[in-house]
Amino acid sequence: MEMYEEKNRGIEGKVVAVTGGLGLVGSNICLELLRRGALQVRSLDCRTTSPWSDLLKESGIQCINGDVVSGEDVEEALEGVDCVIHLASYGGSGKEMVRTHRIEEVNVEGTRNVLETCMKKGITRLVYLSTHGVVFGGKEIESGDETLPYVASDQYVSSYDRTKSIAEQLVLENNGRPVENGRGSLLSTCAIRCPIVYGPAEEKYLDRIISDARLGLFLFKIGDASSKTDWIYVDNIVFALMLATTDLLNEHSKASGKAYFVSDDNPINFFEFLQPLLKNLDYDLPKLSLSVSLAVLLGTICEAIYTMLTPVLNQRWIPQPLILPPEVYKVGVTHYYSIRKAKEELGYEPTTQPKEAMSETFTYFKDKKRREVDGPSIYAWIFCVIGLPSIISVAWLPDIGPIPLFRAIALFIFRSMLVLRIASGIVVTTHVSEAVYALWLAKRVDPKNAKAWFWRTLLLATFSLRLLLKRAKEVKQSSTLREGLLTNSGSSIA
Repeated sequence: MEMYEEKNRGIEGKVVAVTGGLGLVGSNICLELLRRGALQVRSLDCRTTSPWSDLLKESGIQCINGDVVSGEDVEEALEGVDCVIHLASYGGSGKEMVRTHRIEEVNVEGTRNVLETCMKKGITRLVYLSTHGVVFGGKEIESGDETLPYVASDQYVSSYDRTKSIAEQLVLENNGRPVENGRGSLLSTCAIRCPIVYGPAEEKYLDRIISDARLGLFLFKIGDASSKTDWIYVDNIVFALMLATTDLLNEHSKASGKAYFVSDDNPINFFEFLQPLLKNLDYDLPKLSLSVSLAVLLGTICEAIYTMLTPVLNQRWIPQPLILPPEVYKVGVTHYYSIRKAKEELGYEPTTQPKEAMSETFTYFKDKKRREVDGPSIYAWIFCVIGLPSIISVAWLPDIGPIPLFRAIALFIFRSMLVLRIASGIVVTTHVSEAVYALWLAKRVDPKNAKAWFWRTLLLATFSLRLLLKRAKEVKQSSTLREGLLTNSGSSIA
């Protein structure tokens, strides 16, 4: 009982607001605050839905739709709040990284709005989620600590790191500032610096990598195999944030005005970390390796293309870039940090060890793969999307556009129009028959996605059907195993 009271001291009975509360870390923080006895928990997020939004609402968390860039939205969300956990940020990965104006707005102006609202509303506690990148300029760092200086503004590898650095400094500089209507109370702030977060339902990094691996677009490793970087499991970053929150809420705070590095305390090569996850999902790590300099060159080309596409980047049909320069540095250059200060002053220790954390992550993504309609690589898509219409066109359409040229090429292979038309008929018949079979089989092994399997197999034929057959085999093996366990259980009871 004493341990419970100590762990939750300061949180019970408090009203806490979490910016970015619909994200992976935010949703887990909101739920943990409720478990620890917070009177009310509010989530401020510019999204209306997320994979966790329904659970949050069902749990009694007040979900407020708003943007930290809007001072009015922030003031509404923080009215009557005792403590703020500021997680909202933008531009940490993918195509978001080239939208520099939005990055500046959210990370800097959004943080400034939160700070000014704390001053105005008499809120005296603010925990800020920062990043390891605030001291990283693309050069190697081994076991770095909190004595490392901020990087010069023009030396950061990304706008995200630069703006997070500005925001962290704002947060820490405002520590000890008197709040309005606070009867002499001072604002206490601290920053928790975290690396890449992973875990079940992580959307920004692992989901993108897995999608690329499935499509055959995870093409190369980057940097030396000895390079290492930090990761942190979602439960561990939640624990670190809760430690910081409880510390600030207590009368004699050690964390006030300070920044702390946290991680799983297990620096590892980026691709070595991914290997067991991809293997568990039946995907392979790329065999080709690129040097950091060559990968940066490729990333710069991708960045230029996506910069031109900035006006439409928020459209879902725009895919994620293959690689961008900041991502090259983050995965290919050694940079990891000591968590000694967080251990000594906050009592931080990773609550979930890497082996258990990866097991939970495996389970989630494996289940997700089973729930979805699996697809072949991008090369199979290109082959079928171009090949099927082409063979039908050259066999049956009149001489319009480029068809005479394609027909000449086809006739060189098939020798006569009769053979060409027979071949096109066989191709169409194969696609249709495999699609019908896929619909029949999917209704038995994956009924929820049966129609999707039909349409995908109609287009991709064998490339899609073989994946469905593999799923059917797995379902059969699982069913046989269950029956065996039930039989053994029944025998034991008898």
